[in-house]
Amino acid sequence: MQKIIRVLTALATALVLTAPGALAAPAVAASAPTVASRIELPRPTGDFAVGRDTLHLVDRERKDPWVPTADRELLLSLYYPALARTGTPAPYMATSEAKALLTDRGQLGSYVTPERLAAARTNARTDALPRPAAHRYPLIVLSPGFTMPRASLTTLAEDLASRGYVVAAVDHAYESDGTVFPGGRLLTCKACEQVFPDGSLHRVSDGRARDIPFVLDRLTGPGATWRYSWLIDPRHIGMAGHSIGGAAASATMAVDPRVDAGVDMDGTLFTPVPQAGLGGRPFLLLAGDPALLPPDFPDTSWEDNWPRLDGWKRWLTVTGAGHPGFTDWPVLGDQVGYPHPETPLSGTRSQQITRAYVGDFFDLHLRGKPAPRLDGPTAADPEVVFHRG
Repeated sequence: MQKIIRVLTALATALVLTAPGALAAPAVAASAPTVASRIELPRPTGDFAVGRDTLHLVDRERKDPWVPTADRELLLSLYYPALARTGTPAPYMATSEAKALLTDRGQLGSYVTPERLAAARTNARTDALPRPAAHRYPLIVLSPGFTMPRASLTTLAEDLASRGYVVAAVDHAYESDGTVFPGGRLLTCKACEQVFPDGSLHRVSDGRARDIPFVLDRLTGPGATWRYSWLIDPRHIGMAGHSIGGAAASATMAVDPRVDAGVDMDGTLFTPVPQAGLGGRPFLLLAGDPALLPPDFPDTSWEDNWPRLDGWKRWLTVTGAGHPGFTDWPVLGDQVGYPHPETPLSGTRSQQITRAYVGDFFDLHLRGKPAPRLDGPTAADPEVVFHRG
């Protein structure tokens, strides 16, 4: 396993356990598109309008694992069912964040400027009034891929909120190409400087498994600090993540019994599932195909950990999705003319599948709603292949 990690580490910037490889430019750069129309995220599929709030958290009792002189900081985008036509349109990301993201991804900047990417139209609204409901909403935590900002999961977050969930998308300090924290501080990827050289990527998922319990403490219970914490039903909590954020989902479940169900979207399990399992709680493995690593690299983490998943479980792949297929990038890439032969599935279709299967998984396990598409292959979704379950 250590040999595998050394190989992966040497190629990480290009292949992206983190997602950059999935967005890296082709060997011969194509011409940039001339049309500069506004890019936009697809409309959510649920019945509710979506509000978005921002919450900055500082853990005064824990030092940052990458910058030990600083307290651990997290920045959350909180999505929630809202009253329609209240609030103002929410921005996608700051221009400085978009610039940092594009700088790390080379020729992608030939297809879209930081200003255009930052101005992508979202479907959420800031300061929107919460939607009154007879019951509180389940909470879903989203953790992005290594080097990726929380904004990369906006399409999924907005859709889940429109279906009646509160969603907390988390930026983990010093683990993205660049995230603007309060005070105008652009925190860059200090973690990259430490884990790529020695292959210690498990430090990222281990650390996030400490971040998320702190997030739950601040969103629920007597320590809640969010102004709309009353919307959350703390008895029903799920977590999903992309790439190393998916590894963080199982790692968090191993240490925090409050998380009832988890999803790993194409993430190597750098933090192994405990031999004792996850207490019978459900877990979904959702992979891209073509896969990021096999057959070129023998990453066996899913095979190794599959027997330890001791509750309801499924292992699915999505033909043509590739590694970034569960994020916003295929949707936005299609609109700016970015060629991505490694992920031939269209952005529209990749997000339809991601939203449907992740949303139905949480409907089933947090709400008890039937989810027949998770029972086996269906003609409606020919791209989805059931491997184990």
